[in-house]
Amino acid sequence: MTARVRIQAEDFDLAREVAALRATNAKVGGVVTFLGTVRDLNEGAQVAAMELEHYPGMTEASIEAIIDQAQARWPIFDALVIHRVGPLLPQDQIVLVAVTSAHRGEAFAACEFIIDYLKTEAPFWKKEQTPEGARWVDARVSDDVALDKWRVAG
Repeated sequence: MTARVRIQAEDFDLAREVAALRATNAKVGGVVTFLGTVRDLNEGAQVAAMELEHYPGMTEASIEAIIDQAQARWPIFDALVIHRVGPLLPQDQIVLVAVTSAHRGEAFAACEFIIDYLKTEAPFWKKEQTPEGARWVDARVSDDVALDKWRVAG
């Protein structure tokens, strides 16, 4: 199995990452991906840039634990999370979550589970540059609500 978690400043190639993940197992019947990108508008304000920070070591361990939970819940073959840090501009790729399984249902559920936990539990901090100046981005109630469905279902 290849590395399941990568935190990096560099951009990534979506097609290459998915191809590499698929190549690890000929039994893969489904690959589900989520690609998160930087928006140019957030909470009514124009976003000129974003800076992402993380807690090295702790962030990777947190994401590994999320993937372990997904593998315990669904019969998935593998998962990959790539999360970028550092300065980013609108339309830049931020995060890739990719999951492989024999069937689509398990892959969709596990991918959604991973991104929902990632948005709320992984130690990342976002600072946006807006016309009014820099601001730290707070957690969203909608992200907590999305996470709650897994707690009830699990």
